[in-house]
Order: sequence, then C-alpha cells, then structure tokens
Amino acid sequence: MKNLIIFVLIVMLCSFVAVLAQSDADLRLVTEKDKASRDAAGKLMTLPVGEHVSRGFTYMDNRHFPEAREHFQKMLDIYPTDPLIQRALFGMGRALMWERQYAKAIPYFDRLAREFPASKDGREGLYFQASCEVRVGNNAEAARHWQKYTVMYPQGERIDGSYVNSIDALREAGLDAEATAWVEKVRERFRGQPTETNALQARLRMEINRGKWADAEATAALMQAQAKFSGSMTSLDEIKYLRALALEKQKKKTEAIAMYSSITDTGSSYYGGLASDKLASLTSGVKRTAATARRTDDYPAAYREDVLRESKKRKLDPRFIMSIMKVESSFRPGVKSPSAARGLLQLVYDTAVKYNKKAGFPNLQPDDLYTPSINIALGCEYIADLKTQFGGLNEAIAASYNGGEDNAARWLSHTNPKDPGIFASEVGFAETKNYVFKVMTYYRVYRDLYDENLVKR
Repeated sequence: MKNLIIFVLIVMLCSFVAVLAQSDADLRLVTEKDKASRDAAGKLMTLPVGEHVSRGFTYMDNRHFPEAREHFQKMLDIYPTDPLIQRALFGMGRALMWERQYAKAIPYFDRLAREFPASKDGREGLYFQASCEVRVGNNAEAARHWQKYTVMYPQGERIDGSYVNSIDALREAGLDAEATAWVEKVRERFRGQPTETNALQARLRMEINRGKWADAEATAALMQAQAKFSGSMTSLDEIKYLRALALEKQKKKTEAIAMYSSITDTGSSYYGGLASDKLASLTSGVKRTAATARRTDDYPAAYREDVLRESKKRKLDPRFIMSIMKVESSFRPGVKSPSAARGLLQLVYDTAVKYNKKAGFPNLQPDDLYTPSINIALGCEYIADLKTQFGGLNEAIAASYNGGEDNAARWLSHTNPKDPGIFASEVGFAETKNYVFKVMTYYRVYRDLYDENLVKR
C-alpha cells in the first residue's frame, strides 16, 4: 500500500511538472503567433473572438499583462456584443488589478457586475470591484459592494470573504460602530463556523488598533474560550499573544507573563518565538529555548557564494534570503509555480523586469529566471527595494513578497503599535500569513545555525 501511495505521488508530481512545462511552451507559441498576427505597422490584427480569449488568458497565466490586455481590448473594440465579452471585461479588470492600476480596473468590474450578474464572472466582478475600491481608499464604497454581494449571492463562492471584508472596510472608513454591528451580523449568520472566528478576530484587531486594551482583552478571552480556530484565519497561539499584549498594555505584568508563558515555543511556532522574546524582556533577560533540535542538513547554505555576493552588495542578511528561498523553491532552480513564478526565489516576469536593468540584465527573458545567479541577483534587488519600503520589518517584507506591496502596506498601516505579532495578525490572506510564519520561523533557525557570512556556528 505504501509503495502504491508513493507511486501515485510520483505520477502526480510528474503530471504537475509537465503542466508547468506546457505553460512555458504555450507562452512561447502564443508569442510567436502574435508576431505573425501583426500588420506592417506592428498593430495586432483582428482574430476570431475565441482566439483572442485563448491568447489573452495564456498571457494572463504567465503574468504578461500588457500583452493580455491587448487581446481583451481588441475584443471590446471589435466584438462588443459577443457573449464572450464578459471574459474580456474580467481579463481587463484582473490584468489592471495585478498591475496595481486599481482605479482603471474598477470600470471593467463595474460593467461586468451590472451586465452579467447571473454569471460567475459577474459575481467576481462585484467582489473585485470592492477589492479595488479599498486599494484606492474608497472604503465605505467597498463595504457597500461587499455587502451587496452578501445580499445578491448568499451562496456565492466569496460569501465568507465579503462578510468579513466588510468589517475591515468599515473600520478603515472610520465607521467603528457600523463595523462592530456588522461583526454581530456575521456571528449570527455563521455561528460556530470559521467565519464567526474571523469576524471576532477582525473586531479584536480593530480594538487593538484603537488602543482599547480592555475591550481587546475581553474579545481575546472570548475567542480563547470558544476555541473555534480550525479553518479560520487565526490560531490559539495568535489570540494568546494578542491577549498577553493587551494585558501588558494595561500594566498587568504578572498576567501578561503567564499568558506569554502558555504559548509553547516548539521552534516551528511563530508566536511561540515572539512570546519567548517578550518573556526575555519582561523577566530580566531569562530567555526560553525552543524545544526542538535543528539540523544543518535541513537548512543548507545553498548557492552560498551567489547569495553572499548579492545580499552583501545590498546590505541584506543572507540568512533572510536563504529563508525565503527555502520556502519558495526548496532550493530547486528549475521550479515554476502555477502563478508563473520561476526559479530559486520564484520571481514572476512582470516583477523581474522592474529590476532587470538595475541588477545588470537589460535583455532579460522569462527563461533566464531559471538561472540561479540571475534569479538571486534579481531577487535580492527586489527584496532590497521592499526593505526600503517597509522600514526593515521582515514580516512586512515577507508579506509583500508573497501577497503584494499594496496589500502589505495596507496591513502595516493598520498595525498600531508597530509590533511584528500585530502586523502578522493583520495579514489578510491565509496563504500570505502562513508564508510569513514559515519565512520568519526559518529565519530564526538560520540565525541560530549560521553567522552573517553563512558559516556554521
């Protein structure tokens, strides 16, 4: 039976690799087709509507957004009444959103939601319209659209997110009373479910942000008593940490120490590590030791020379680069993700071309990202930029690397006071939050095992 499982896993892995290889092949094919589909002036010729859809989404899948938009715009210009026009509207909106052109994306999502409300594209249009509104600061309008989603699509694919996002949007709009009322509405609708926990966590974050420490302690105590964390955006360790912080802010030192002490430091617990640091500062420097053994075999200094050269050049800690590389690719240079991220540091092409000239690669091609030295140089250039943007807060750098700069900036703006554990609690994407935990946990281990020159201690 064990051998059968291993065989199935190998087959699945091979199939996955084959799909990613096909994605690269599809991109090269579409690029060549587009070269042949241009007139003497270089303008894209009109193709059958299905061909524009196919090529547009091939570019989208590989994050070549300007090329994708060219096909979708052609559809909007030439085939305005075709049933597939909703695909063009969705593609234009998402491409612009990925390019951080949120204001330009909103009209496409708005039209999509109005003209195709019965389709999945229409539902997605309404949801992403709200997402773009938040990113341009129209928080009350965003809340209105997410609330509209809950009414129009009570069984929609994004119903949970629409409810909880409404709370955060109202909070960002300064409408605390409405946000609190919406928390209770969510709790009533999703009693005992992960979405109720997420709503309570949103209230806890708002109370912390406003400095309402007694209220924050009470909300954290309620969540701890309910203990409904499975499938939610938070955890018992996170809630204990935030409760301990609220106790500390109320000058309840003994209770705060007891709460921090209840968070086990296993070595793989992000909040366990933060709690150990807090205890050291509150108890005259007596620091807990993580209850785990680490092997350098599991944390290699792979591509050491390249990492040292490029990180030192930009005043980065090479151990932080190693931590990101371990999470991103497990040190495999030929890896490509479903979102078209390539190589050791899993760079997407549209990000790489922002830094290629500064890093010394003016003629960069997508496949160059599989070359370790190029990937590491570009990745370090990108991370150095993020370090400047986020004031050196490694949690924010990691969150931005995975979840996007605008999102990380928004989460950081909510972080008051500027505590790394509070920032981590504000991260709004489950994938990004887990990513931050992994990177920071690995970084802690790398600092234990290696010095700043990646020499074993």
